[in-house]
Amino acid sequence: MSFPKIEARKIRTLSLDAFRQMDYYAVNSYSLPVELMMESAGLQLARLAASCAGPGSKVLVAIGPGNNGGGGLVAARRLEAWGYKVHIQVPVEFTHELNRDQLSRTISYGVEKSIESQYDLVLDCLFGFAQRLPLPEKVNELIRVMNQMRTTRISLDIPTGISEEGGGLMFRADKVLTIAAPKTILLNHMDEYELYIADVGIPIEVYLRNKIDYNVLGFSRDQIVQVV
Repeated sequence: MSFPKIEARKIRTLSLDAFRQMDYYAVNSYSLPVELMMESAGLQLARLAASCAGPGSKVLVAIGPGNNGGGGLVAARRLEAWGYKVHIQVPVEFTHELNRDQLSRTISYGVEKSIESQYDLVLDCLFGFAQRLPLPEKVNELIRVMNQMRTTRISLDIPTGISEEGGGLMFRADKVLTIAAPKTILLNHMDEYELYIADVGIPIEVYLRNKIDYNVLGFSRDQIVQVV
């Protein structure tokens, strides 16, 4: 399965700080509940994952403590329902009660909290645009294990460990599905992975407020677009 393509040179990108402000404005100005955003992000991640491997494939999802981890739990639940064999790893404690609810829901679908030596897909949902370095050592240990697996690796929003300063341990993604808008730091690393942008239902007025051409993103035609 392929997704529509847009040229990187035609879109305005945002710094991580600018996107934090955009996200905060959208959530608070339009009463977008965090759980709704998680559901949208997780569904789009599951769609991208399903384009890489068919039902019956083994999938490992690394779950972080915040909203990115919540999106990962949604993706795990969706993929399990679609016939994939999904395992999750949760290296650090949740910071939100919502994630505990998402975990309970996901486990009820049959997703297992375990890890094996090899998977058909590995999904990095540890930390998104709000991540802070240095990472917890338990997270670093899990990243090392996942980076050694010979498989397709996908990050939700931005790869865990990515830094504007560089030099740290980073999850080596083959594909990155960033949320809502293109981020400058991701375009700076496009030689390392395929970059996609997912529509999570943020109103067009928020894009216009941030001088991003919504029509160029093409969300009216598809909910996932690839940046080339």
